[in-house]
This record gives sequence, structure tokens and C-alpha cells, in this order.
Amino acid sequence: MTEKTPQTKSAMWGGRFAEGPAEAMQRFNASIDEDKRLAMEDIDGSIAHAAMLGGQGIITADEAETLIDGLETVRGEIKTGHFTWKLELEDVHMNVESRLREVVGDVAGKLHTGRSRNDQVATDIRLYTRRALDQMVEMVRQVQKAFLDQAKGHEETVMPGFTHLQIAQPISYAFYCLAYVEMFERDRLRLLGVRELLNESPLGAAALAGTPHPINREQTAKALGFDRPCRNALDAVSARDFVLDTVAVASLCATHISRYAEEVVIYATPQFGYFRVGDAYSTGSSIMPQKRNPDAAELLRAKVGSIAGAFTTLTLCTKGLPLAYSKDLQDTKKPMMDALDTLGMSLDILARMIDSTTINAAAMERDASRGYSTATDLADQLAAAGTPFRDAHHIVGALVAYCEKNDLMLHEVPLSDAVKISPRINQDMLDRLTPLASICAKRSAGSTAPEEVLKQIAFWEDALA
Repeated sequence: MTEKTPQTKSAMWGGRFAEGPAEAMQRFNASIDEDKRLAMEDIDGSIAHAAMLGGQGIITADEAETLIDGLETVRGEIKTGHFTWKLELEDVHMNVESRLREVVGDVAGKLHTGRSRNDQVATDIRLYTRRALDQMVEMVRQVQKAFLDQAKGHEETVMPGFTHLQIAQPISYAFYCLAYVEMFERDRLRLLGVRELLNESPLGAAALAGTPHPINREQTAKALGFDRPCRNALDAVSARDFVLDTVAVASLCATHISRYAEEVVIYATPQFGYFRVGDAYSTGSSIMPQKRNPDAAELLRAKVGSIAGAFTTLTLCTKGLPLAYSKDLQDTKKPMMDALDTLGMSLDILARMIDSTTINAAAMERDASRGYSTATDLADQLAAAGTPFRDAHHIVGALVAYCEKNDLMLHEVPLSDAVKISPRINQDMLDRLTPLASICAKRSAGSTAPEEVLKQIAFWEDALA
């Protein structure tokens, strides 16, 4: 199709070309929608760069001051919504620089000395990602606090623990909640690990090979809160593995959110009846007036799809790129931003939903007694009395079969019938087969025993203070 729209040469790079890009190409090439979100980081980087240029004598101190004052003026316009974004200027960098020229005059053209859009955007994205990671770390903490609050006071509130979604052994509700505190702690540490890896400054790497100007990269790195400058300019402008790291960790965190959300959906059903999600995070039905749906949990369960999808998108976007910069890298911004937006919203809703949730201790205790959940306790007691564990396993299996046939709980079996299966069983063993006795008998570190759970609660109260 023939392009009919007049084509204007770019003020940024138009000297090499006889005519400007087609209007369709301008739209295709621009990244303004995502770049707007980098505006504060872009100005921060430019201020640090201007101050360094002045400090190094590459521009005069007055020029540096003029640039910094002008950049703060532009920042104010963006914050108050009085800034006009122009598609033809392609990105945040040139929109800011163009407006800066209108504010301070031709001296704005000196700001780009010793840097390129390649190191500029790499710096902006690292600053943006670092800030987002800090926010995610704090939001994970809120989720952990919500689980810890749920745990307190429930060290002896029994519920069934499951394997294969079959009742396995009794545990306490506090112990269950603390498992998620641990899980999200690993997510928090992974987020911090990604932050540490990315906290190097690309600024001053220029296009890919550095610059002949006597810049001070240590100064700009320190001014922007980086640990150090990136050591290799070629890598500095082309590396986006920190973006993939960030979204990979976000995907794993979302998987943990989804895992808990699935349990909420199950445990909120009438068949289980363990959890009741607060009204603010539940919905009804347009036709069935009795319905109470845990929609917050269902939506949380779904969000991992878009975040994991973003990781796949980023992997395919970057998998075959030669060094150094390619325009493909422009397309790494949106998936990452969307993934972090989704994770942040999910963590916020999750913490609020947990806070709103109440439990039905009677229903949990009822099911903790089902499925012969204390069978392992009897096998352990027999083993402690000298019976080889494999023999004890066989004895208890036979006793379970007897209970199934006679519709009895293990602790309800008459001793006279139990000793027919094995004379090694005594009344004391049978009396210790209630769910509460089961959790109290666990003595190993990190177990569901109330005293061990209290230790875990005390640890996390300290850690989350």
C-alpha cells in the first residue's frame, strides 16, 4: 500500500535520511504508552548525568545548573498532567529532551553528551524495575503478616493435612498458615536477589562501546543508588536478563498465590466448609440468590496465567538477539510492566482477602478425625515400643480395614478387638489417637506440635516487626 501521509524527517536522527518515516512506521516504532511510566526515572538519570557533566568540566557549572532546573520544571509538568506527549518523538527520552529545549533553550542539546538512548533506556528500566521490586517486597510482607495474624491463637485448632487431596494426618490451622509464611518468604528473598543482581548502572556505556568524553560513571552510579557501574559497556546496553529474572520470580510468586487461592476455593465449599471469605471479597449470582462465590480467590488463581505468559513472551523476544542493542528490546517493557502490575494487585487483594477470612474450627476438627488420619501415630507408637516399623505398618493397615468394615474411628476400636489383630496394641495407644493428641505428640523441630508452632510464630513476629 502506498503511503500518502507527508513524511517529516526526525529531529533526532534525520540528518542521514532524505525523508522521514511513514506515519504508520511512526506509530509502529513509538513506545510512548509504556515510556510515560519511565518519565521520573528518565529525569532522575538525566539530572545525575547533567550534574556529572558539570562536575567533570564537560559543560560549565552554570549550564549544568540550568539543565537540572529545567529538568525539574519538566518533571513538575509531567506530575501535574500539563506535559504534552508527542508520538513523532518516539519515546520518553526525546519527549523530555524536546520539552527541555523549549524550557532552557539550546543548552538542552548538551545534555546528551557522553550518553546514548541505549544506555539511557537501560538505566531507566533498571531504576523502574528496582522501584517495583521494592514495592513487591513490601507487599509480600503484608501477605506474610496476614497469614501470621490468622495463625495466632490457633496452635491447637486441628484440621486435616492432605496428600493427594486425601486426608493424611492432623495438623493445626496455625501450622497451615505458617507454611504459607515460609513460602512467601522465599518469594521475598528471590525478589531481593533479583534487585541485587540488577543494581548496576549502565549510564555512560553510551551506544555500546563507551565514550571519549571524560565522564565519571562512579558518580552517576552513586547518585542513582546503584552499587557500581556495569563493567562492560556492550553488556550494559544489551542486557535484559534482569527483566526476565524479575518476571520469572513474579511468576513463581503468582504460582504460590494461585496455590493458596485454589485451597480457598475448595475449603469454602459446603462440602468442606472450613473457610468463609468476607463479603467484601465474595460475590453472588444474578439468578441464584443463595450463592456465595469466592471470586477474589478464583481471580487470584487465574492471574498466574498472564504473568507466566509474560515470561514466555520475554524469553521469545530476547532469545535470538545479537549484541548489542536491537529494537526488539523495546518490546520487553510492556510485558514486564503488565506482569508487575498484576502481581502487585494480586498481592494486595490476597492480603486483604486473608484478613477477611474466618474459619469453621468445628468443620475442620470433624474432618481431621476422618480418613483414619491418626493411623501413622499408632504405627509410630508401636515402633517406639519395639515393633519394626514395617511390621507396625502392616498391623495398623489391618486395623484400618477392620474400622472400615465396622464404621469406627481408630480411637473408638474396643481394645478386645484391637488385640485380636495384634496383642502389641494397648489402651493407652488407642487413647492417643485423637487429632489433638496426634499434633501434640509431634516433637520434631518445625512440626505441628503446639510448642513448635509457638516457636515459629515468635520467630515470625520478630522477623516481620
